[in-house]
Amino acid sequence: MTQFFSFVIKEARHILRDRRTMLILFGMPLAMMMILGFAITTDVRDVRTVLVTTSSDHLSTQMVNRLAASEYFSIVAKVASPAEAERWIRAGKADIAMVFSPRFASRGGVQFIVDGSDPNMAQQWTAYASGVLLNPQEGRVNSRMLFNPQMRSAYNFVPAIMGMLLMLICAMMTSISIVREKERGTMEVLLVSPVRPLMVLIAKSVPYFVLAFFVLMVIMLMARFVLMVPLAGSLFWIVAVSLLYILLALFVSSFGLTISNFSSNMQQAVFVMWFFIVFLMLLSGLFTPVRSMPAWAYATTYVNPMHYFIDAIRTVYIRGGGFREIYPHLIALSLLGSAMSLCAIITYRKNE
Repeated sequence: MTQFFSFVIKEARHILRDRRTMLILFGMPLAMMMILGFAITTDVRDVRTVLVTTSSDHLSTQMVNRLAASEYFSIVAKVASPAEAERWIRAGKADIAMVFSPRFASRGGVQFIVDGSDPNMAQQWTAYASGVLLNPQEGRVNSRMLFNPQMRSAYNFVPAIMGMLLMLICAMMTSISIVREKERGTMEVLLVSPVRPLMVLIAKSVPYFVLAFFVLMVIMLMARFVLMVPLAGSLFWIVAVSLLYILLALFVSSFGLTISNFSSNMQQAVFVMWFFIVFLMLLSGLFTPVRSMPAWAYATTYVNPMHYFIDAIRTVYIRGGGFREIYPHLIALSLLGSAMSLCAIITYRKNE
């Protein structure tokens, strides 16, 4: 056991001395939180709007004033015909056109002409426009937005950032560490030491487990005090799910360790891990609901640990859920970890 802790201390000192590794471990979360929180956003703001209205009745005037006062839409032009409004959109000068019928006060008809090159944003613009034009006080619409009343995209990105960064740190950084030992020719020395080969690999993973936990705390602090995303659920369950996910990626599933065992150099390990993590991220339900995927893609979510983690964190962090809501995710992560642990042990047995 003393030798095991000696390996852990050795790896920890090596990580702390490597400025590039420390920059990746702590600089990447800060950069991604700032970029995804402020730069890359799906929030609807200042949508360039063209109005087509030939009526001057009080109702159409009220609607135009309501659009002008909204923070969601910015009126860039008022034209006389739908064809002219469409030319504005085709020229890239407008995002949406609203065509009021000539007898708007009596019939109340409005047509939306929307730039559909981005379908998701087009649907959001149409929904927001309908919400602005239809006055809730008139009894036409009465809706209430749960969990995210401001419709801020940061609420969606925080769980995704946690899942992606923890997988990067646990899998990629660990695999790079193992491959670096192979390139330097010191891996054989470690494997012939009195400590069993699997214990050597686990000892190299322990410092990354501790660092991943600190990165998790950094992400949560930035989410609360920088992005202003409140924690609706229990901190205990956030930490519990995250630790289980970290253990799955490091020890149990041993993603990075298994891949590094088949990589001859660092470039191969990085390339394979990037492909693997991007594959998991795209099929995790981050960008689109998993139920909207084709059957073959939906089937892959059953063995995607990032899907279970992101969904569980959203349930606790955003919706305020507890054990009753997330216990299926905990069971799934535990089963995936147990299965991949067996694969990892079989993989390393040849080195013993």
